[in-house]
Amino acid sequence: MSEVQHFAYGPITPILAYAVSVLGSLLGLTCTKRVREATTTGSKIWWLLLAAWALGGTGIWTMHFLAMLGFDVVGSPIRFDIGTTALSAVAAVVVVGAGLLFVGLGRPTAVKIIVGGFFTGLGVAGMHYIGTAALRVDGDIQHDRSLVIASIVIAVVAATVALWFTVIVSKPAYLFASALLMGLAVCGMHYTGMAAMSVRAHEPTFGMHGATASTMLLPIIVLVILVVIALFYALLSGPSGEDVSARAYLAQTQQDRLDEERRAAEPIAGRPYRQRTQR
Repeated sequence: MSEVQHFAYGPITPILAYAVSVLGSLLGLTCTKRVREATTTGSKIWWLLLAAWALGGTGIWTMHFLAMLGFDVVGSPIRFDIGTTALSAVAAVVVVGAGLLFVGLGRPTAVKIIVGGFFTGLGVAGMHYIGTAALRVDGDIQHDRSLVIASIVIAVVAATVALWFTVIVSKPAYLFASALLMGLAVCGMHYTGMAAMSVRAHEPTFGMHGATASTMLLPIIVLVILVVIALFYALLSGPSGEDVSARAYLAQTQQDRLDEERRAAEPIAGRPYRQRTQR
């Protein structure tokens, strides 16, 4: 067996991975708060799509890739198959989006949260193992079954709790605390799944195909920065629940004033009998 390292660069990779996961979770929870405040189906779907990208794309998949930077096999180069890596990113966004749509549209119930969490967790675990399938090393990758099952259980529990948070959490302090907990759960699932891996070395493969982690790092960082900026812009430009309530109040006040002016301008003969007798 080859020696496998998960923290080849020390604590920097898990710290960065956790920070990105918390950021994505916080943005996702904020977007789902806007879902509950939205008044039209179109706006609900829009905020759900943004939440899926924040949670699945940033909070889960980007965390996964940053954590993978610390993966190393002694005596073997590491390469990533670009197509499989991209597929894992799409899978993360799609499964989280499906879970959010299932729970967020219509009246949320405990049954919907549990069912949605189960299938979303399976999808997140699938994303993780699709991502590890993109690895190219000089050896055969094997997995410990018990740790694989443990990672799937963690993924299902984390997904269920995440969907539950999207339904009940609204205050900023609770949003931040929930994001911290979700980041911990996502990282726990990832490193449990990685701990299940072992590599049986074979003869070196010259001309190994695939991209290095450093090659993929820059475009992924740029993409994440652009996505985070876009999400912040959407959150700042979109009306909050307080804005919607204030606009509704002002519109109603203006309408009441117009009704009063119209009634005052009506001739007495044209008014209902009760109003004439009151005068």
